[in-house]
Amino acid sequence: MVNFLHGEELVPGYEPGMNQSKAGGRLKAKTLNSLSGLSAFLSTIGSSWSVCHSICLALITVLAGIGIVLTGMPLLFLFEYNLYLWGAAVLLLIPSAIMFLQNPGCISKNLMLFNFGVIIAGIPTNLVNLQPFSWIAGGTLVLAALMMFIKSKLAKKEERK
Repeated sequence: MVNFLHGEELVPGYEPGMNQSKAGGRLKAKTLNSLSGLSAFLSTIGSSWSVCHSICLALITVLAGIGIVLTGMPLLFLFEYNLYLWGAAVLLLIPSAIMFLQNPGCISKNLMLFNFGVIIAGIPTNLVNLQPFSWIAGGTLVLAALMMFIKSKLAKKEERK
């Protein structure tokens, strides 16, 4: 594996096509997947009022289930920061996309497609007021990524039989 910024070898003895766990790249792969997941999470949190509202309702429901009753929306303060949270998600997606383009094997293409879809669907209304279009475009990408993921899992399950 080569560090593209400095041209140095990161993992001694790495050869193209070598299993990442053998080459010691398992931690790197987990880190990249975690950053991609964090990017999707931040874009979802900062996306729009309806997402924040859904999260608040889920939180109220969970707390009510254990006996704590709330009224109102306890996470409404996040609405003020939706542009910043969405921007952070985009900033986290940029290095992931660059690494994916340089080495497509380092991050799952389904995960990248899912993250792009979530970020597109989560474009804040104070940035561009085309939210229904962004929901359709982003939702289509998310559904495509989920369908490709399920299809690959079913194909692997059929191979095992």
